[in-house]
Amino acid sequence: MRIVAGSARGTRLARVPPGTRPVSDRAREGLFSSLGGRVPGAVCLDLFAGTGAMGIEALSRGAERCDFVDSSPAAGAAIRENLARTHLEDRARVVRSDAGRFLAGAEGGYDLVFLDPPYALPDPDLADVLDPLQSHLLTGATIVVTRPAQSGTDVIPVNLQVVRRLTYGDARILVLEAQ
Repeated sequence: MRIVAGSARGTRLARVPPGTRPVSDRAREGLFSSLGGRVPGAVCLDLFAGTGAMGIEALSRGAERCDFVDSSPAAGAAIRENLARTHLEDRARVVRSDAGRFLAGAEGGYDLVFLDPPYALPDPDLADVLDPLQSHLLTGATIVVTRPAQSGTDVIPVNLQVVRRLTYGDARILVLEAQ
C-alpha cells in the first residue's frame, strides 16, 4: 500500500496489522478523485482507521487535520508509523478507542469523515455509530462509508443523503452528505 497523491505521494505504508482489511490503492484513488475539492482544508475523522490510509491520503491532499480512531493497539502503532513515514504527524491525533466511546466524548465538528468498519459489523451496529456521529458533523459534511460490495440494504440516517456509490472489487463505497 502507498499514498496515491499529494505531498506524501508514493510513500509506502507500514505492514497491515492482522485482522485489518485496508481500502485498496485503486479504491482510494477513485474515491479521492470523486471527492475533489472537498478535501483541501477539511477537518477529518478516520473511524475504524486500521492503517490510517484514508485519513493520511486526505492529509497528503491538503486536509487541515485528522483524528484517527481505532480500538486495536496494532492499528494505533501502524497509524503512528505511517504518519511518521509521511511526515504528517503534526496535523494528526491518534486515539485508541472504539468508535461509539470516542463519539460520546468527542468535541468539535468534522467536514470529512471516513468509516471503514469491519465487513462483519452488522448494519444495526453501524447505525449505532452513524447516529451519534451526526452531532459532530459540520453543515454539508461528507461521510465516506465502506461496506462489502455484496451487502444488501444501506443503513443511512434520514438527514444523510447518498451522493455517490462506488464499487471496487469486494468494496462498496458510499459517499454521503449531511443535510
